[in-house]
Formats: sequence, C-alpha cells, structure tokens
Amino acid sequence: MNYDYDFFVIGAGSGGVRAARIAAQHGARVAIADDDKVGGTCVIRGCVPKKLFVHAAHFADELEDSIGFGWTTKGVKFDWPTLRDNVNADTDWLSGIYIRNLERSGAELVRSRAVLEDAHTIRLVGENRSVTAKYILIATGGRPVVDESVPGFEHAIVSDDLFHLERLPRRMVIIGGGYIALEFAAIFNAFAVETTVAHRGADILRGFDADVRQAVHAALEHRGIDVSCGTKIARIERKNDGLVATTTGGDELEADQVLFAIGRSPNTVGLGLEEAGVVSEPDGRIEVDRYSRTNVENIYAVGDVTNRIQLTPIAIREGEAAADTLFGDRPTALDHADIPTAVFTQPEVGTVGLTEEAAKAAHDAVDIYKASFKPLHHRVAGREERMLLKLVVDGDTDRVLGFHGVGDGVAEMAQLVAVAIKMGATKADFDATVALHPTQSEELVTMRSPVERHRTPVALPEPAPVK
Repeated sequence: MNYDYDFFVIGAGSGGVRAARIAAQHGARVAIADDDKVGGTCVIRGCVPKKLFVHAAHFADELEDSIGFGWTTKGVKFDWPTLRDNVNADTDWLSGIYIRNLERSGAELVRSRAVLEDAHTIRLVGENRSVTAKYILIATGGRPVVDESVPGFEHAIVSDDLFHLERLPRRMVIIGGGYIALEFAAIFNAFAVETTVAHRGADILRGFDADVRQAVHAALEHRGIDVSCGTKIARIERKNDGLVATTTGGDELEADQVLFAIGRSPNTVGLGLEEAGVVSEPDGRIEVDRYSRTNVENIYAVGDVTNRIQLTPIAIREGEAAADTLFGDRPTALDHADIPTAVFTQPEVGTVGLTEEAAKAAHDAVDIYKASFKPLHHRVAGREERMLLKLVVDGDTDRVLGFHGVGDGVAEMAQLVAVAIKMGATKADFDATVALHPTQSEELVTMRSPVERHRTPVALPEPAPVK
C-alpha cells in the first residue's frame, strides 16, 4: 500500500519532536502534528519555565545570605510581571528553536489537532482532511489533574496557569505533595507569598527515600511553608476578596489562589485509540513494550502518554529509540533503570538508583553511608539549613545502588553519580577517588564507615523429625 507518510507523529513535545527529527534524518517521509505551541509541556509550561522561576527564587536566598558576607541589600525588590514576561519570552524563543530544528531535519510540521481514524489513518481536525502513514507515533504527553469531586474546583488553577498570573498572590494554598506541588510551594514562598501545602497522604514525596522526604519536609517548614499532611480539601469557595479552601476537618484555609498539583493524566481522551485498536489502561495510559510499540504493530507511543516513567529526558530517549528502531536499522530499547531525577525545591533534591527501602527489599545485605552537615557557605551566611548526602550500597558486592541528596547543587551531583552507578561503580571506587576540597560533593568520597548495616536473616533448615 502507498502511504502519504512513512512516519506520522501526533504531538510536538520533546519526545515527538526528537522522534520526528531522527526519523527524517534516517530518510523517512515524516510529518508531526500539534495544535499547540511546539515544545510541549517541558518547554512551554513545565521544566524550562519552572526552572527559570527556581532561579528567580534562589535570589531571595542569595540576597539574604549576602549580608553575612558584607553586602547590603537595602532597596532591593521583586517585580512579578518582569519575571513572568521574560520567562514567557524565553519559552517562545525556545519553541522557535524546536520548529527550526524540525524544518532542518526535513520533517513536515502540521498545525492541527490530529486523531486516529484507524491503524493507518490520521484525521487532521483543523484542516478537515485525513492522511495515511505506515507507522504512527503517539506522543501527546499529559495534562494536570483536577479533582472535580471537590465542590468549587472551578475556582482553582493548575500548574499551567502559574506562568501567566496577572499579579502575584498574597496567599496560596497548594493541594498535593509531589514534586510539582513542592517546587511551586518553594518558589512562591521565596517570592514572599504566604504558602500552605495540603496533602492527603501521610508524608510528601511518595516513592522517594525516607531520609529525603523527612529532610525536605523539615526544610520547607523551616522556611515558613505550612506543610499539612493527612489533609483533604472538602470544598473551595469564593468569599469576599479571595478564596477559602475548607478541609474535611473543618479548617478554613484562606487564599488568593488555590492550586491543584495532584498529578498528571495522559492526553488520550478523544484521540481515537479505540478506533485504531490501541489498548490503554483504565486511566488512559497506553500500554507499550520495551520498544515503545503498542498492541497494534505499526503504532508506537512514547513519553508521558505511556505507562512508564514521566520525565522529559525519558520521552526524548524513547522517541529517538523508536525512530532508530523503525528507520535506522538499529532496534533500540531504552533501559529505564538508574534514571537520575531532581526536585527543585529549596533546598533541592537529587537522586538516582535505589532508595534504602527498595534496596532492602531487593538485596540481602545493604549498607548505608550518610553525611549531614552545614555547608561552608551557610556557616558565614548564618543559615541553619543542613545538607544531606547518602549512598546506598550492596553489602555483598560493594556496588553502589543509589545516591540521595538534599541541598544546594545536589541535582548536578546526581547527574554525575548516575554515570558511576550505571557503570557499576563500587564503594571502593568512590573511596579510591581523591576529594576535591573544599566542595560539598567531596563528602561522597570521604564517607568511610556505614551508619547502618541491614542484613536479611538466613532461614535455617527445619530440624529433622525425631523418630
């Protein structure tokens, strides 16, 4: 059969754009469709603008800390519209870079919503026409979740809206306890916004190492953020000149903005998965194999729309792997183990590999190396915040299984430690490395003795019955 395209990508986010570019460079006839700005969540309303907000928030610390180093800060003030407009201008510029890279690769960009009509046919809704493709890639990403069971949910906003607020709120209630909720809590707290986090779970940052969760919780509260766990919002009401979020316990949380940051769901509603025969999970996530192929042989899916890890670098690598598999004569499956990640709170989190809890469940012998200290900078600045660095080690093989840190710069550390962990480095390899002094990361190669040793008891054989 003759198709209009060899490869059609639905969704021009990070994963889709990478897949389209690589496939085109392999010589495939490629089109990619999206009715939104090119770049997707990360570029337009996620990682990039959020990290720029994080940079802005850091100036609050730096200004405060500079006093201990002899500087004066009288007259310094923060202007929200300047930050907002400069960040949005940067995301527009970056979106343009994505477009130019697509054009240089030879991929065709279609500015339209695209939906599946069958396994090889795509309907371009905005252009009222259909096209066919030999292979189709779904890379439509995800969207913020709103709990519509909460009366008054329509008064709340989601993370997408934060980059376009007309004015800086005086008070903010953030519903959620994951990395998005906590990152924005730290950001707006630094902008002098009275910030409350209401999380229904027992503690924040579910799935992270327990020491990390405790350290971040304590640090956020020390900075003046009210972190309330085991708290569920019963309703949101508009009263007088603001909002009131009432908990199931009857507490009233006054705010100018209420933010839902309770997770993200895949953009699969109305995509035509059923018409194409693509199987998805009850929450809409598309099931794929290790090569990103769905149950339909010619349809693939990558990134947040799938049932795998929701991180931009993962979507990019999955997209590239799919393109290499289909058009590069190089079947490629991404290894999803030992992926570094960060939470850009203040202080930030950097982590890679197994948590202590996961290591104890998977290995018979686990050694924990840990350092908690006040960094050199904080001593002169007068800041009480401490840094946490932690290594999780296989007690039988000496292999480093995980790294977890809380403090300035630990995200950069996690990226580099990830290389060592991926290579199978041992604790002895860390010990053999000379420290770079004075740095915070030197603690990683100077922790000589474990602070904890965990050993799974050996089951003794049942005694033989006495005759």
